[in-house]
Amino acid sequence: MNSPGDVLGIISRGDAGTRAELARLTGMARSTVAQRVDTLIAHGIVEERESGASTGGRPPRVLRLNTASNCVLGVDLGATHCRVALMDIGGAVLADTEAPLHIAEGPEHVLSHIDARMHELIAEAGRPLAAVKAIGIGVPGPVEFATGRPVNPPIMPGWHEYPVPEYFTSRYQLEVLVDNDVNALALGEVRHGGTGADHLLFVKVGTGIGCGIIAGGRLHRGAQGSAGDIGHIRVPGADDAHCRCGNSGCLEAVAGGAALAARLSEAGVTAADGRAVVELVSSGDPLAVRLVREAGRAIGDVLAGLVNFFNPEAIVVGGVLAAAHEPLLAGVREVIYQRSLPLATHRLTVIPTGTREAGGALGAGRLAIDHVLAPEQIDRSLAAAQAAGATAAAP
Repeated sequence: MNSPGDVLGIISRGDAGTRAELARLTGMARSTVAQRVDTLIAHGIVEERESGASTGGRPPRVLRLNTASNCVLGVDLGATHCRVALMDIGGAVLADTEAPLHIAEGPEHVLSHIDARMHELIAEAGRPLAAVKAIGIGVPGPVEFATGRPVNPPIMPGWHEYPVPEYFTSRYQLEVLVDNDVNALALGEVRHGGTGADHLLFVKVGTGIGCGIIAGGRLHRGAQGSAGDIGHIRVPGADDAHCRCGNSGCLEAVAGGAALAARLSEAGVTAADGRAVVELVSSGDPLAVRLVREAGRAIGDVLAGLVNFFNPEAIVVGGVLAAAHEPLLAGVREVIYQRSLPLATHRLTVIPTGTREAGGALGAGRLAIDHVLAPEQIDRSLAAAQAAGATAAAP
């Protein structure tokens, strides 16, 4: 309690901005506060500046995060795209870029692309490479979060158990965190989407369907990191819908973008993928509109059980098909409000994403920021630096 990491948390949350405020809030002696703050300043994570405001006498000196010397990279990998954002540890985006990139080309090709974009963005932002303290990466497949390794990802050939963090940590002095893309989207939404919800479900409806869970303002991953995999929950009466996981009747095989495109094509309406489905909806194609609304109902049927179980404040829908949000969300709302308990839906909102295409990269960046600023991480870094200093000073 009240370790340097704890003090940093107070400063980063904005709960205290001066040494005097820290002393009042924590009850620590001023000498102890000074020791903690001076350690954080020496570590380069906090800076102290005159506020410029004075009521007479010397202006107070204000503590804040050292955003000039500390930044992170947020990476959103999709099946066919890569979006990268350079952010300072206060959460501000310094530079970003997006390019087509096929995840099926394999980890070496994709990760070298990220590496090159990192160097381009730090040059654009005028930051040194040493300022990048961590990289957060969201990938379109299951991830063992503790190791950062994808586990049997269906659309990521060659990625199974690939050591993604080591690709970067073997080259640079930084941390790497890898998570499922929908978890990154959920984190981006709760921090940047403006919902104000501490209990939230983020549902990504693209080629596949997944759900990110925010509980009490924190991302919930489950025991191994597979929480929220609603795409493979069985939809009653859909046994003829064969899923890429090997089962039949999965929600993804019924209501995912690829499934809808296939059904349109079978009916003689050309649709290559989920984006084509959205374009047809936008043009008013009646079959596309009907299929998307039916997909919304199927998704709503699964979500109704989750609403009763989890009682979220908000369900946010993103992904490619979210662009067709009117019929999609109408179907989702119809079934949720019909099937869920009145108390659970009393103040529930079902809305499209507020972060749009940027959500995945923002959430991955926030994943990295939260790691860099975590009290235990700061305390470990400080202890390691002190140990290294003591070793260097020894005769």
